[in-house]
Amino acid sequence: MIRLLIADDHPVVRAGLRAMFEAEDDIDVVGEASTGRDAVDAAARLAPDVVLMDLQFGPGMQGVEATRSIRSGDHPSRVLILTNYGTDSDILDAVEAGASGYLLKDADPQHLVGGVRAAAAGKSALAPEVASRLMNQMANPTTRLTAREAEVLSRVADGQSNRDIGRALFLSEATVKSHLVHIFTKLGVASRTAAVARARETGAIR
Repeated sequence: MIRLLIADDHPVVRAGLRAMFEAEDDIDVVGEASTGRDAVDAAARLAPDVVLMDLQFGPGMQGVEATRSIRSGDHPSRVLILTNYGTDSDILDAVEAGASGYLLKDADPQHLVGGVRAAAAGKSALAPEVASRLMNQMANPTTRLTAREAEVLSRVADGQSNRDIGRALFLSEATVKSHLVHIFTKLGVASRTAAVARARETGAIR
């Protein structure tokens, strides 16, 4: 039996996933967690084979940090990311944190079940579109936005000025401008509007 822990902050999502996986003869859902911190604690307590981990929780520990914590333990469970989000930064951060796979919530149920089985067997499980973008980023590492650059550009997309962004992120306006210059260079654009459009098109920001 594959021992599975489900970590998601939406009760309806957890209930749906539990019902789906409990219909499988070889999967036993041993627990649920509604926060990243709860997921880490439950993984240590229950020792599941696989943790099905959301990326975005409420305030506090997020999925990537929880994944890194679980994977650094003495008897680490495999972690399989299941999320609505699929930006390049999200994908690479999760993989670098030690995730065995990265699936999207709109996947076919059998793909999710297959992903859990693959992770339990020590194999990787990536949604096709995620695998394609991951390979592209590995082939062109200089085009990847850093986490800070993605955060700055996301705020630009929300209509914030350089001054607003600086205040929110505790940066000087000059530093914000410097980030934008690097972003424009990486994306091959010359304006804020074009940067946002290109970043959304390529999945660099949500």
